[in-house]
Amino acid sequence: MARTIPLKTILTRAGLPAVAIIFMGFFAYSAVLGPNGVLVYGDYKRQQAAKGVELAKLEKQRAELRNRVALLDQKGADPDMVDELTRKKLNVVHPDEVIVPLN
Repeated sequence: MARTIPLKTILTRAGLPAVAIIFMGFFAYSAVLGPNGVLVYGDYKRQQAAKGVELAKLEKQRAELRNRVALLDQKGADPDMVDELTRKKLNVVHPDEVIVPLN
């Protein structure tokens, strides 16, 4: 004699494993294809390399600016640097000087 199991009993018994499988599928999808997934890792490496080049350029520029600031120190300013900045800002030239523009 065959036993029939009501539909409600089947759904209640299969509900918890089905929800668990759905959650595991979501997390597996997120781990592989999500915004922080495995497939995005290569793009992060490329971005890191590009940012490293930009950082090196900015550090070089910062070192140059630090050097210029050190030359303009009030305790003992470099006379050539002061003369250069004064002439550049005030647009002052002696009558016997020749200006050679460097491009």
